[in-house]
Amino acid sequence: MLVVLVLSFTAAGLCINQAEAKPAPSPDAQKTEAEAAKVDSSAKPAAEKTAKPAAAKADAKMAPAATAAAAPMSPQMGTWTLNEAKSKLAPATGKNTTVVYSAAAKEMTKVTVEGVDKDGKPTKGTWVGKFDGKAYPVKGNLAYDSVMYKMVNERTNDISTMKDGKVAWTGKIEVAKDGKSRVVTVNGTDADGKKFKSTAVYDKK
Repeated sequence: MLVVLVLSFTAAGLCINQAEAKPAPSPDAQKTEAEAAKVDSSAKPAAEKTAKPAAAKADAKMAPAATAAAAPMSPQMGTWTLNEAKSKLAPATGKNTTVVYSAAAKEMTKVTVEGVDKDGKPTKGTWVGKFDGKAYPVKGNLAYDSVMYKMVNERTNDISTMKDGKVAWTGKIEVAKDGKSRVVTVNGTDADGKKFKSTAVYDKK
């Protein structure tokens, strides 16, 4: 028993001596560790502060695009085909069999029309402008060289066509409430000086 106790005390003494023998860090080392910890703690908030404005800036750039994508499209936009059975066309005038409204640059609208003239010859014209009551030029072989659209309300536009600065005919374009059809009513004077009235009905393709 005495031998066991002596050995136990001896082992305990060795453990204590080893623990005490571990050298304590120098003051310079302690200072270095404290500075490193301070740098780490300050670096994280700085990084977070930098990341948040960058993310907010990216969100701000995306916001206009999202708003534009969510904006409602005009009922006039799209492809319209003539429903000749429902229309009452003036015999001395041509007809537009297909009309396409599409978006153009600088918040403008592009209107492309295809059809035939009063003699049955193919016609095609392209107009680019705004529905602001101002005349914009037309490119193609139509009977007029400029067109003015004026928005009356969301579904209705007034229209006037000009040739060499003179009004050829005026009318109204009205889209049905369900957006599936539209009616174009036109009043004007033909090449022979006779007044005419024409009503064209178009279906949304």
